[in-house]
Amino acid sequence: MSKSSAINRRTFLGSAAALGAAGLALPSLAQQFDPYTGQPIQGAIPGATPDAGAVQYDPNADQRHNISSFQGQDWRPHFQNLTNGAILCDLTSRAVHFWSEDGNTYKVYPSSIPVSEDLTRTGRTEIIKKVEGPSWSPTPEMKARNPEWPDFVPPGPDNPLGTHALWLSWQYYRIHGTHDTRKIGRKSSNGCIGLYNEHIQELYSLTKIGTQVLVI
Repeated sequence: MSKSSAINRRTFLGSAAALGAAGLALPSLAQQFDPYTGQPIQGAIPGATPDAGAVQYDPNADQRHNISSFQGQDWRPHFQNLTNGAILCDLTSRAVHFWSEDGNTYKVYPSSIPVSEDLTRTGRTEIIKKVEGPSWSPTPEMKARNPEWPDFVPPGPDNPLGTHALWLSWQYYRIHGTHDTRKIGRKSSNGCIGLYNEHIQELYSLTKIGTQVLVI
């Protein structure tokens, strides 16, 4: 990576955190809006992707958790069987449920969800790839809308995919971690499902290629 590219990446990823504290003292920064989704961005520089260190959410939405939906679920209404294990991503309660193939292990994790309906995909898919220490690149559509974004962010504490990522059969869709814990429980992604790093690490260890995934 060239020196200029490294500087641009650090500026892109680091400024949001730096300005988060300074924002109150610098009213000239004003409220910023993500050009991809139109949603407000909290603590970010212009053009910063909400998947790379800023929090994006719908200010008109009820941010409280749907506790009844977050409680334990039965897999049977959602899956015909538990072959390869099963993951249910419940967008209403912002929770991810996992059942092992033998049915003996059940886990539930709080999650982030996409910021808007046009970025949300629901239905059945499966895990096709597992990556520890994932890298990140903007999708072609993101890059076209935001040419100043970096083409590539390597694994590490600045990476918007956190420590682990599960690739789904839908192109560009992931279940992944995040280093920004403010995202969890909010509408704060461009389409993916985010978990705390400690939770994605556990889910990563429990799943396999072919694990069923249902997003509702």
